[in-house]
Amino acid sequence: MVDSAFATDEFIRNQIGAWQRELLSVRRLADKTLEAYSRDLDQFLQFLAGHTGGPVTLGTLRELRGGDIRAFMAQRRNESLGSRSLARVLSALKSFFRFMEREGVVATEALNVIRTPKLPKSLPKALTVPEARGAISTTAEMEERPWVAARDMAVLSLCYGAGLRISEALALTQADLESAVIRVTGKGGKVRMVPLIPAVRKSIDLYLELCPFELASEEPLFRGVQGGVLSPRLIQLRVAQLRGALGLPPSATPHALRHSFATHLLSAGGDLRAIQELLGHASLSTTQIYTAVDTGRLLDSYRKAHPRG
Repeated sequence: MVDSAFATDEFIRNQIGAWQRELLSVRRLADKTLEAYSRDLDQFLQFLAGHTGGPVTLGTLRELRGGDIRAFMAQRRNESLGSRSLARVLSALKSFFRFMEREGVVATEALNVIRTPKLPKSLPKALTVPEARGAISTTAEMEERPWVAARDMAVLSLCYGAGLRISEALALTQADLESAVIRVTGKGGKVRMVPLIPAVRKSIDLYLELCPFELASEEPLFRGVQGGVLSPRLIQLRVAQLRGALGLPPSATPHALRHSFATHLLSAGGDLRAIQELLGHASLSTTQIYTAVDTGRLLDSYRKAHPRG
């Protein structure tokens, strides 16, 4: 591959910078997504420079053909990139070229003839209600220090009782806590209000009561034993201990508690739109995957219980 510093001319580099700024400030993409998109585009432009024998210019992009993109995608697949990652690569390229078209710089039909790779259907793996409850209640037995036990229980309670991502739980501050709701900052900086059931509120209050550190209202709530911001790795390790102690499946992770929150709400008759809001999903189609999970569990129970199953 051509070194990325020599893959494009100055005009194209300026366009890339403007595109990245739009993704960050207008579309408010998460930092990791922006980083991945930028890397995908950079790799494509390096490939294109090597493919055409010189730096990518506006003229190069005007002459872009579907075959060029197919060749790049084939090379990435040969480098063992999976379908999900290839779909993200295609999404990054489409985003950049849509930006260029909106700016009146260049329009191309090359991407329209490229099909998005088929993605394997992967349903989220939820715990059963007893497993989820057992994981949280057993947390206190895994730790001798009461405040650490209360901390871990509060974090896991937020994942299962409020449907938070682990990163969202660890980013909470006292200022985000209200009497019956919490203000959650999710992906892309989007803020949502999530109600707190009494059990979750009680676990947070117990942690605050026992925590040995002074917590400013605008600083992260959950702390490590040295007083620094709690690392998600420590919660993941705690759940790994719980897997061994309770015989939970390998899929039992902090994120599985979030999946369990959505699955159990839906099983109890929860409204799909409401669950979408609680989870902070931008699209209802993302939330609809839980209908497949719920149907699958229902059919499994039916086959086991029916006399002719």
